[in-house]
Amino acid sequence: MDYKTLMFLHLYTVVPCVFIGGFLLIIKKGTLIHKRLGRIYMVLMLFTAIVTLFMPAAVGGRVLNHFGWIHLFSALTFWTVPTAYIAIKKGNIKAHKRKMILLYFGAIVIAGAFTFTPGRYLHDVFFGS
Repeated sequence: MDYKTLMFLHLYTVVPCVFIGGFLLIIKKGTLIHKRLGRIYMVLMLFTAIVTLFMPAAVGGRVLNHFGWIHLFSALTFWTVPTAYIAIKKGNIKAHKRKMILLYFGAIVIAGAFTFTPGRYLHDVFFGS
């Protein structure tokens, strides 16, 4: 798959997470809608993280001529999603909440902010090349 296809696949899976994750942070916890949307959010986040592994870093240095600092957010996702799921299944609400907040602000807000840096696709879309 070429980079542009991967990039759009990543955008199609991560943009819903911006809204679903934000909604989940503000609604009442433990409800059926929270649980169902939470599962969708987790699956989308894992899928989008997998997609990013096939996308070479477009800005900055690279390791193995492929991975960049931005890929650390993929690692964050691969760690927080399963551990947050396990935490809630064990009844550890505090750990689940902490991990979900970390995931949203780390992999959505902070990583999303990096997508607007010069040399990246969304920077060009919103600010011109």
